[in-house]
Amino acid sequence: MRREQERYLDGEERLLAADDQDVRQRQLARMGNAASGVGLSELMNGNTGSAGEWFAKAVDRYRESFELAPPDSWGRPIAIVKARLLADDWSSAEADARWTLEQGAAEADSPIGKYAATLALLVLARDEDARILADMLRTRDDFPAAVGDALAFIAAEDPAGYVEAVETVLESFETREDYLEDLPVADTVIVLQRLAGRRNMAAELSSPLLPNPCSLADARTR
Repeated sequence: MRREQERYLDGEERLLAADDQDVRQRQLARMGNAASGVGLSELMNGNTGSAGEWFAKAVDRYRESFELAPPDSWGRPIAIVKARLLADDWSSAEADARWTLEQGAAEADSPIGKYAATLALLVLARDEDARILADMLRTRDDFPAAVGDALAFIAAEDPAGYVEAVETVLESFETREDYLEDLPVADTVIVLQRLAGRRNMAAELSSPLLPNPCSLADARTR
Protein backbone atom coordinates (compact mmCIF):
# COMPACT_ATOMS: atom_id res chain seq x y z
CA MET A 1 0.00 0.00 0.00
CA ARG A 2 2.84 2.39 0.79
CA ARG A 3 4.18 1.89 -2.72
CA GLU A 4 0.90 3.01 -4.27
CA GLN A 5 0.71 6.01 -1.93
CA GLU A 6 4.23 7.01 -2.97
CA ARG A 7 3.26 6.64 -6.63
CA TYR A 8 0.31 8.94 -6.07
CA LEU A 9 2.43 11.58 -4.33
CA ASP A 10 5.06 11.30 -7.03
CA GLY A 11 2.31 11.86 -9.58
CA GLU A 12 1.26 15.07 -7.83
CA GLU A 13 4.80 16.42 -8.13
CA ARG A 14 5.09 15.41 -11.78
CA LEU A 15 1.71 16.98 -12.55
CA LEU A 16 2.98 20.39 -11.44
CA ALA A 17 5.61 20.27 -14.15
CA ALA A 18 3.30 18.87 -16.86
CA ASP A 19 2.26 21.70 -19.19
CA ASP A 20 1.33 19.46 -22.14
CA GLN A 21 -2.30 18.28 -22.27
CA ASP A 22 -1.44 14.73 -23.28
CA VAL A 23 1.21 14.44 -20.59
CA ARG A 24 -1.25 15.74 -17.99
CA GLN A 25 -4.06 13.35 -18.93
CA ARG A 26 -1.68 10.39 -18.81
CA GLN A 27 -0.26 11.47 -15.47
CA LEU A 28 -3.75 11.95 -14.06
CA ALA A 29 -4.70 8.47 -15.21
CA ARG A 30 -1.60 7.05 -13.49
CA MET A 31 -2.57 8.87 -10.31
CA GLY A 32 -6.06 7.40 -10.59
CA ASN A 33 -4.54 3.94 -10.90
CA ALA A 34 -2.31 4.55 -7.89
CA ALA A 35 -5.21 5.84 -5.77
CA SER A 36 -7.32 2.86 -6.82
CA GLY A 37 -4.44 0.61 -5.84
CA VAL A 38 -4.41 2.09 -2.33
CA GLY A 39 -8.18 1.65 -2.19
CA LEU A 40 -7.88 -2.01 -3.16
CA SER A 41 -5.20 -2.57 -0.52
CA GLU A 42 -7.36 -0.97 2.15
CA LEU A 43 -10.40 -2.95 1.02
CA MET A 44 -8.49 -6.21 1.24
CA ASN A 45 -7.38 -5.23 4.75
CA GLY A 46 -10.95 -4.56 5.80
CA ASN A 47 -10.48 -0.79 6.08
CA THR A 48 -13.58 0.14 4.11
CA GLY A 49 -13.66 3.78 5.23
CA SER A 50 -10.14 4.52 4.09
CA ALA A 51 -10.74 2.46 0.93
CA GLY A 52 -13.71 4.66 0.07
CA GLU A 53 -11.65 7.82 0.48
CA TRP A 54 -8.96 6.55 -1.88
CA PHE A 55 -11.47 5.31 -4.43
CA ALA A 56 -13.03 8.80 -4.37
CA LYS A 57 -9.59 10.29 -5.08
CA ALA A 58 -9.20 7.84 -7.95
CA VAL A 59 -12.53 8.97 -9.42
CA ASP A 60 -11.49 12.63 -9.26
CA ARG A 61 -8.24 11.94 -11.10
CA TYR A 62 -9.92 9.76 -13.72
CA ARG A 63 -12.55 12.45 -14.38
CA GLU A 64 -9.85 15.11 -14.79
CA SER A 65 -7.96 12.78 -17.11
CA PHE A 66 -11.03 12.02 -19.22
CA GLU A 67 -11.64 15.72 -19.86
CA LEU A 68 -8.18 15.98 -21.42
CA ALA A 69 -7.94 12.55 -23.02
CA PRO A 70 -8.49 11.71 -26.71
CA PRO A 71 -11.99 10.67 -27.83
CA ASP A 72 -13.12 7.15 -26.95
CA SER A 73 -10.92 6.90 -23.85
CA TRP A 74 -13.53 4.66 -22.27
CA GLY A 75 -11.15 3.10 -19.78
CA ARG A 76 -11.61 6.16 -17.55
CA PRO A 77 -15.42 5.89 -17.20
CA ILE A 78 -15.04 2.14 -16.58
CA ALA A 79 -12.49 2.84 -13.85
CA ILE A 80 -14.79 5.49 -12.35
CA VAL A 81 -17.86 3.25 -12.13
CA LYS A 82 -15.77 0.33 -10.87
CA ALA A 83 -14.21 2.52 -8.18
CA ARG A 84 -17.64 3.55 -6.93
CA LEU A 85 -18.79 -0.07 -6.84
CA LEU A 86 -15.60 -1.22 -5.12
CA ALA A 87 -16.31 1.45 -2.49
CA ASP A 88 -19.93 0.24 -2.30
CA ASP A 89 -20.95 3.87 -2.83
CA TRP A 90 -24.19 3.46 -4.73
CA SER A 91 -25.44 7.03 -4.75
CA SER A 92 -22.18 8.22 -6.32
CA ALA A 93 -22.16 5.20 -8.62
CA GLU A 94 -25.57 6.14 -9.97
CA ALA A 95 -24.48 9.73 -10.63
CA ASP A 96 -21.32 8.56 -12.41
CA ALA A 97 -23.29 5.95 -14.33
CA ARG A 98 -25.58 8.65 -15.70
CA TRP A 99 -22.51 10.74 -16.60
CA THR A 100 -20.97 7.75 -18.39
CA LEU A 101 -24.06 7.31 -20.54
CA GLU A 102 -24.17 11.06 -21.26
CA GLN A 103 -20.70 10.72 -22.80
CA GLY A 104 -22.15 8.34 -25.39
CA ALA A 105 -20.71 5.07 -24.09
CA ALA A 106 -23.69 3.02 -25.25
CA GLU A 107 -23.20 4.20 -28.84
CA ALA A 108 -19.45 3.54 -28.86
CA ASP A 109 -18.08 1.19 -31.49
CA SER A 110 -15.46 -0.29 -29.19
CA PRO A 111 -16.16 -3.11 -26.74
CA ILE A 112 -14.60 -0.99 -23.99
CA GLY A 113 -17.19 1.71 -24.55
CA LYS A 114 -20.02 -0.80 -24.50
CA TYR A 115 -18.56 -2.34 -21.34
CA ALA A 116 -18.64 1.09 -19.67
CA ALA A 117 -22.26 1.50 -20.75
CA THR A 118 -23.24 -1.97 -19.56
CA LEU A 119 -21.81 -1.32 -16.10
CA ALA A 120 -23.59 2.03 -15.99
CA LEU A 121 -26.93 0.55 -17.04
CA LEU A 122 -26.68 -2.20 -14.44
CA VAL A 123 -25.91 0.35 -11.73
CA LEU A 124 -29.06 2.23 -12.78
CA ALA A 125 -31.09 -1.03 -12.82
CA ARG A 126 -31.80 -0.61 -16.53
CA ASP A 127 -31.37 -4.32 -16.94
CA GLU A 128 -33.12 -4.79 -20.27
CA ASP A 129 -30.88 -2.22 -21.92
CA ALA A 130 -27.82 -3.70 -20.19
CA ARG A 131 -28.70 -7.19 -21.40
CA ILE A 132 -28.69 -6.06 -25.04
CA LEU A 133 -25.18 -4.64 -24.74
CA ALA A 134 -23.92 -7.57 -22.66
CA ASP A 135 -25.15 -10.01 -25.29
CA MET A 136 -23.09 -8.07 -27.84
CA LEU A 137 -20.01 -8.22 -25.63
CA ARG A 138 -20.16 -11.91 -24.82
CA THR A 139 -19.97 -12.89 -28.49
CA ARG A 140 -16.99 -10.69 -29.41
CA ASP A 141 -13.51 -12.10 -29.87
CA ASP A 142 -11.94 -8.95 -28.40
CA PHE A 143 -13.73 -9.05 -25.03
CA PRO A 144 -13.49 -11.62 -22.19
CA ALA A 145 -16.40 -13.98 -22.79
CA ALA A 146 -16.83 -14.90 -19.13
CA VAL A 147 -17.15 -11.24 -18.10
CA GLY A 148 -19.71 -10.70 -20.84
CA ASP A 149 -21.58 -13.80 -19.69
CA ALA A 150 -21.59 -12.63 -16.07
CA LEU A 151 -22.93 -9.21 -17.06
CA ALA A 152 -25.64 -10.78 -19.22
CA PHE A 153 -26.71 -13.19 -16.47
CA ILE A 154 -26.87 -10.35 -13.94
CA ALA A 155 -29.08 -8.38 -16.32
CA ALA A 156 -31.27 -11.44 -16.88
CA GLU A 157 -31.30 -12.21 -13.14
CA ASP A 158 -30.14 -15.77 -13.86
CA PRO A 159 -28.36 -16.91 -10.66
CA ALA A 160 -27.23 -20.29 -11.96
CA GLY A 161 -25.70 -18.85 -15.10
CA TYR A 162 -24.12 -16.03 -13.12
CA VAL A 163 -22.43 -18.34 -10.62
CA GLU A 164 -20.77 -20.37 -13.37
CA ALA A 165 -19.66 -17.23 -15.22
CA VAL A 166 -18.26 -15.39 -12.20
CA GLU A 167 -16.38 -18.49 -11.07
CA THR A 168 -14.72 -18.55 -14.49
CA VAL A 169 -13.81 -14.87 -14.16
CA LEU A 170 -12.32 -15.54 -10.72
CA GLU A 171 -10.32 -18.45 -12.09
CA SER A 172 -8.90 -16.18 -14.80
CA PHE A 173 -7.64 -13.82 -12.08
CA GLU A 174 -6.18 -16.66 -10.03
CA THR A 175 -4.19 -17.93 -13.01
CA ARG A 176 -2.88 -14.61 -14.33
CA GLU A 177 0.39 -12.90 -13.52
CA ASP A 178 -0.42 -9.23 -14.20
CA TYR A 179 -2.66 -7.13 -11.95
CA LEU A 180 -3.53 -3.45 -11.60
CA GLU A 181 -0.69 -1.77 -9.71
CA ASP A 182 0.79 -5.26 -9.23
CA LEU A 183 -1.84 -5.98 -6.57
CA PRO A 184 -3.25 -9.53 -6.70
CA VAL A 185 -6.92 -8.59 -6.31
CA ALA A 186 -9.83 -9.82 -8.43
CA ASP A 187 -11.35 -6.35 -8.72
CA THR A 188 -13.68 -7.25 -11.60
CA VAL A 189 -15.12 -10.12 -9.55
CA ILE A 190 -15.79 -7.75 -6.65
CA VAL A 191 -17.59 -5.38 -9.02
CA LEU A 192 -19.69 -8.20 -10.46
CA GLN A 193 -20.54 -9.37 -6.95
CA ARG A 194 -21.67 -5.87 -5.98
CA LEU A 195 -24.01 -5.75 -8.97
CA ALA A 196 -25.27 -9.28 -8.37
CA GLY A 197 -25.73 -8.56 -4.67
CA ARG A 198 -28.16 -5.76 -5.45
CA ARG A 199 -30.28 -8.40 -7.13
CA ASN A 200 -29.88 -10.93 -4.29
CA MET A 201 -27.90 -13.32 -6.49
CA ALA A 202 -24.28 -12.91 -5.43
CA ALA A 203 -22.26 -16.12 -5.57
CA GLU A 204 -20.56 -17.73 -2.57
CA LEU A 205 -16.92 -17.23 -3.46
CA SER A 206 -13.71 -17.66 -1.51
CA SER A 207 -10.26 -16.68 -2.74
CA PRO A 208 -7.10 -14.97 -1.51
CA LEU A 209 -7.83 -12.44 -4.26
CA LEU A 210 -11.10 -11.34 -2.64
CA PRO A 211 -11.81 -9.41 0.56
CA ASN A 212 -13.64 -10.99 3.46
CA PRO A 213 -16.82 -12.58 2.03
CA CYS A 214 -18.87 -10.68 4.58
CA SER A 215 -17.93 -7.36 3.01
CA LEU A 216 -19.32 -8.55 -0.31
CA ALA A 217 -22.40 -10.16 1.16
CA ASP A 218 -23.36 -6.85 2.85
CA ALA A 219 -24.45 -5.49 -0.54
CA ARG A 220 -27.21 -8.07 -0.75
CA THR A 221 -29.15 -6.50 2.09
CA ARG A 222 -29.04 -2.89 0.90
